[in-house]
Amino acid sequence: MTGSTKTPRERYRQQVREEVKEKAWQQIAGSGASALSLNAIAKQMGMSGPALYRYFANRDELITELIRDAYRSLADAFITASASASASDDGAGGADLARLAHVLRRWAVADPHRYFLIYGTPVPGYHAPADITAIASELMSVLLDACAAPAAEPHAFEDHLATHRAWAESHPDAPPAALRQALAFWSRLHGVLSLELAGHFTGMGLDPALLFQAEVDALTGGPTT
Repeated sequence: MTGSTKTPRERYRQQVREEVKEKAWQQIAGSGASALSLNAIAKQMGMSGPALYRYFANRDELITELIRDAYRSLADAFITASASASASDDGAGGADLARLAHVLRRWAVADPHRYFLIYGTPVPGYHAPADITAIASELMSVLLDACAAPAAEPHAFEDHLATHRAWAESHPDAPPAALRQALAFWSRLHGVLSLELAGHFTGMGLDPALLFQAEVDALTGGPTT
């Protein structure tokens, strides 16, 4: 035996849940997450509303599953990049900031609706469970690994971070300068990505990929030409 085998009933249940999630993503693409409707999905699938509720108890449970999948996908991409970098560097360290930046952009551009579900406007009335925060913390942990070297110039914000670091509990000994670097990376790159994916650069005649790279270079001290 190489592991437990799902029963036909369990396999069918998983198939239905996956189909429900697929229909949910289609709804989100068309109308946004706030308009998500289990009854509408049931109708698309030729099921009654009560029948569908056997697979997802309510809208919030479905949204949680979609958010969990999205965070898990990005966290796995970060972890894979870090592991790959460690292997290529003979275990010297994880992924650097530039590598993680491009992992983030590829992931976001591949599926903007997935990106906006977790980094866009919160769904009204929805509150994510604690395990979602735990997965999000994995992302920050990989990012903090890449920020092990503190920035060269101190900043007043670092004094604040010295006593406001609960979000970085995976790295209790990280210097405030590294925390500042991680926050700068996260906020500035998400800012560029959010504007790009929302179409705000469309009429400006510029290349969002080059703008993103310019921000990466500014954050990492990379090429300036």
